[in-house]
Parts: sequence; C-alpha cells; structure tokens
Amino acid sequence: MAHELLSRREEVSGSSNRAFGLVFAVVFLLVAVFPLPFGGAVRWWSIGVAAAFAAVAFVLPGVLTPLNRAWTRFGLILHKIVSPIVLGFLFYVVVTPLGLLMRLLGKDPLRLHWDRQSPTYWIERTPPGPKPETLSDQF
Repeated sequence: MAHELLSRREEVSGSSNRAFGLVFAVVFLLVAVFPLPFGGAVRWWSIGVAAAFAAVAFVLPGVLTPLNRAWTRFGLILHKIVSPIVLGFLFYVVVTPLGLLMRLLGKDPLRLHWDRQSPTYWIERTPPGPKPETLSDQF
C-alpha cells in the first residue's frame, strides 16, 4: 500500500482577487518598461493594461474572480506536467550518475556497507554532543 492517496482531490485556494490584480498590474508595468534599458520605447498598451488591473483590483476586486480561478487552474495544470519532468530530469541526469560515480570510486557516505567484523556501528563523537538535559522541551 502506498503512503499517499493519489486519488484524493486536494482543495486548492488561490490568492485573493486584489493580490491577483496587483501582481498582474506589476507584471504588465514591468513589461511596459522592459525595453527602456535597451534603447526601446515604453509600451503604452502595457501601461494601460497595468492601470486597468490596478484600478479593478482596488475598486472592484470581485470582477477578477474568473481570471483568478482560470490562472490558478492553469498553474495546477502546469504543475502536473512540469513537476514530474523536472524531477525526473534531476533524478536521471544528476542523482543517478552521481550515485554510479560514487559506487565506482568506492564511496559510502551513509556507511551502508555491512561489516560483520565490527562490534558496533555506534559513532563516537569527539567532542561529545550537547548534554541530555538541554534536549528536553525543545518545542
């Protein structure tokens, strides 16, 4: 049995409509001024869209509900597609070759090698760790 129920539907709550509108206003404002350092002109249409998002976010944030929900759904779809690809890439391109290289070099950083001659696997710490009484009531 798996430790995780993959069939469950998690309830995802998006950001508030006001925060959504203000974030998009800032993004469109950045799009408007992006060409300036490269000698380009200001994108006035983007400033208009940024002003509209900011005005609606402050005055009537409820109007942004459909856009906010659509954006949240889009993010969830991207998550379901991109996350497994990125994690698979990292595993097969970084972790697996590193593990194979460590095996070839005989490294065992977790000390998983079984040693029948060893009387114990206890690791003596020098200097010793904190006193036991300092570990009570940690939270």
